[in-house]
Amino acid sequence: MTELTDSAGHLAAQPSPNWPQASGAGITDPAVTAVLARLETLPQSPVAEHEAVYNGLHDALLDALNAGPGDSGPADGPAAGGGA
Repeated sequence: MTELTDSAGHLAAQPSPNWPQASGAGITDPAVTAVLARLETLPQSPVAEHEAVYNGLHDALLDALNAGPGDSGPADGPAAGGGA
């Protein structure tokens, strides 16, 4: 098992993880790309704040994905303002 303390009982330095980089490959929606770019600040955030960061990213991605592509009309349903 890996020891978390050195021989003097002090906390040993832990190596930093290699954080994956959001490549953006295949992402064509600029709103989604902007939200994912916020992941680059995660390694500098205290671990205690990671849950809040991920929750915020989740909500922002839902908003971006539910908004639909900017260059097309509504995916399904009647047009806005249309009556039936």
